[in-house]
Amino acid sequence: MKFAITSKGNPTSNALMHKMRMYLQDFEMVYDEEQPDIVISVGGDGTLLYAFHRYSSRLDKTAFVGVHTGHLGFYADWVPSEIEKLVIAIAKTPYQIVEYPLLEVLIRYRHGGKETRYLGLNESTVKSIVGTLVMDVEIRGDHFERFRGDGLCVSTPSGSTAYNKALGGAIIHPSLHSIQLAEMASINNKVFRTVGSPLILPEHHTLVLKPVKTFDFHVTVDHLTVMHRDVKSIQFRVAEEKIRFARFRPFPFWKRVHDSFISDGD
Repeated sequence: MKFAITSKGNPTSNALMHKMRMYLQDFEMVYDEEQPDIVISVGGDGTLLYAFHRYSSRLDKTAFVGVHTGHLGFYADWVPSEIEKLVIAIAKTPYQIVEYPLLEVLIRYRHGGKETRYLGLNESTVKSIVGTLVMDVEIRGDHFERFRGDGLCVSTPSGSTAYNKALGGAIIHPSLHSIQLAEMASINNKVFRTVGSPLILPEHHTLVLKPVKTFDFHVTVDHLTVMHRDVKSIQFRVAEEKIRFARFRPFPFWKRVHDSFISDGD
């Protein structure tokens, strides 16, 4: 089996990365950063997001596992004291594959040309470069509302615990193949109205944002931020690709939610 390891880059994570690499090679596993069968993320959720985007072109061939070296990571289910146990599990134990849905983002331009496509593990946000964001929101090709406000966030189920939650969105179990639209400070008065609630769309529904007056936007996809100019539309839907996690023991979603947001550590 071929493996690769990504590190947060701090001394603790780097030391664990080097130790795991040495241990796994002692088990005659092959270190291969180009075509790994399994990618070990050492750090936090941001480190795993980086690893996901680095290997997004081979999601059907690569599985991910996370080790957190700081605060509890939502995607990472191993701690530094369990490194030896994890190494033995990777080298000797067949693992279960757990798949999570991803977000597809397609940006089309008024001047034509090739559209830009992204895959997101957590979420994508859209904000105006200057002033209020004004977007027509279409669902399945039908006009739903004209949004005015600070911005919009479209998240995956696993990403529903991240920025989406801070915006008042619902937490969705990753077994539900869906996307969620949450508002950022929408303008609601006698003249302008939005639904004012997060929307959860199933995988066969497509969400499209169409600019009304200005056509330049800041678009984020997970940790990536890009300015797009002369935008015609931004389309979101559940991607055909999925991320694959290597599970060597149970890691229930609701336990992660509890441990991340409710547990006091006792």
